[in-house]
Amino acid sequence: AVHKAGEQASPGVNRDLLLAIGRPARGVADALPLHKATTKLTAGLSPDTKLAATGGFSDRTGAAVGGGIPPVTPDAFDPATLGAKPPRKKALHKLLVTGDSLSTPLDLSIARRLSGSGVKVIRDAHLGAGISKTDLVDWGRLAVTQVQKDKPDAVVVWIGANEGFPMQNPAGRDVACCSAAWAAIYANRVRQVMNTYRRGGATHVYWLTVLTPREAARQKIARVVNAAVQVAAQPWRDQITILDTIPIFTPGNRYRDSMPIGGKQTLVRESDGIHLNPTGANYLAGIVIGTLRGAFTF
Repeated sequence: AVHKAGEQASPGVNRDLLLAIGRPARGVADALPLHKATTKLTAGLSPDTKLAATGGFSDRTGAAVGGGIPPVTPDAFDPATLGAKPPRKKALHKLLVTGDSLSTPLDLSIARRLSGSGVKVIRDAHLGAGISKTDLVDWGRLAVTQVQKDKPDAVVVWIGANEGFPMQNPAGRDVACCSAAWAAIYANRVRQVMNTYRRGGATHVYWLTVLTPREAARQKIARVVNAAVQVAAQPWRDQITILDTIPIFTPGNRYRDSMPIGGKQTLVRESDGIHLNPTGANYLAGIVIGTLRGAFTF
């Protein structure tokens, strides 16, 4: 190291001294058996490694240069996870509650609980619809229609009872449920809808995960759908809240018809093993409204 420093120094007395000391010291070090071992162990620390000309970090943008990697933005972070002070609460004037049949009678329970609060609850359920199917309604286009018409301050979305249909990949080939390839297509569709609902950050989106259903075949679909939803929301965690129903109604993804409410075992599911009954929906409505109060005043 002394010898190398001397070679790299500018001509002068300091360089002469470093070389005078470094040359014999280097000769001794090279003769010792530890030389090769230490060289190998510290090779990863070498500042002289020749690196590729592309793929480095840009100090100006914080994004990777090349490769088409999208940058991470501040919207990806929930301030609470960073220990930051939560933003000032906004007034909630219009709330859109939408989804498939799962969203009923949740929408009615929320509307009743918010009656007289000054919040306009817009109920827009589309029974039998789904993200992975477009025969009844294309949810991508529906979301655009909803926000253009209503411009809600917040959106509660509960959808997933009618999923599992084949979807086309970018190459135009059908992909069957429930592989990682299918989940990726589903997540991209959900991300598109989420991005529409958030309106560039003007609207907070609350997306509910699918309840664990009774049937094993449906459980597989629900698990993949829920995983895709979590991935879809990652770019906008500051504006999209995933409200997980699993720990509330089916801990450990184990189906149950009833659960303790107020110290009493209470039936919360419909006989179809998919939906909440009015009691369960009303219980969930209280949780949703409590979550809304974290970001809004009403």
